[in-house]
Amino acid sequence: MPLTTLFAAVLTLDAPTIFPKGDGSGSFVDWLSNSIFVSAFVSLLIIWFARKATRQLSVVPGPAQNFFEALVQGLYDTIEGIVGHHMVARVFSLLATLFIFIIVSNWFALLPGVGSIGWGNDTAQGFEVTTPILRPTTADLNMTLAMATVFMVFWLYWSLSEVGVKNFLNHLFGVKGGLTGMMAVILIPVFLFVGVIEVVSIAFRPVSLSLRLFGNVFAGENLLSTMITLGKNLGLPEWVAYPMSIIVPVPFYGLELLVGLLQAAVFMLLCAVYIQLSTSHDEEEH
Repeated sequence: MPLTTLFAAVLTLDAPTIFPKGDGSGSFVDWLSNSIFVSAFVSLLIIWFARKATRQLSVVPGPAQNFFEALVQGLYDTIEGIVGHHMVARVFSLLATLFIFIIVSNWFALLPGVGSIGWGNDTAQGFEVTTPILRPTTADLNMTLAMATVFMVFWLYWSLSEVGVKNFLNHLFGVKGGLTGMMAVILIPVFLFVGVIEVVSIAFRPVSLSLRLFGNVFAGENLLSTMITLGKNLGLPEWVAYPMSIIVPVPFYGLELLVGLLQAAVFMLLCAVYIQLSTSHDEEEH
């Protein structure tokens, strides 16, 4: 399998390993998929920048420290405005990390070579990349589902530790609205049924969080691939197809920059709202 470059390769749902054996029987490193490789690289990139920005803090910050402080302060104020002062210190690190990791991953996917450099085979139409070395990590459902699942584990822990098991169950199944007496007794089955629906809704939260992020990034990458190869797919001459592969995708790159930011913000804000819904009564008591 030769290694070469193509303008773009349409993403597949699976994330193949980046070191396939020549005979097609598997991989030298079966667990190292292209999305895991990019995830590790993005994580190291974020850690490097964070260390660079905070290694030598000064009263008059440099560009890196100034940007990092503005980002952290902006995220902190946004999250505090949703979850409240009593929860922000506990949840900020996870929610801010999710936002930063997702937006860097989304924008990293727009770099030249991501999805278009890899192993492949020569075909009648030219070289076809079958195993990209770099794959957008948020375009892998395994990654988005893992992030959503990790958040839900922390959400359950924070909710139970903040309100207690009794109050948590009462919030789900208890009679609400301050009803007492016979009316409360009559409506118990109704609120139990509503509680069951709420439990089902909670169980689907990691699915909705992961599919929303995965679907938007996956569709965006394939949209860019289609726009880049549009001239070639239409059978236009090379002198027309090549400039089209550069000019046509430009507006869509701008759109994907916006979508990358919005999807990172939506993921973080929904997580913050879920925390607020299960812990907000403490704010009312104070």
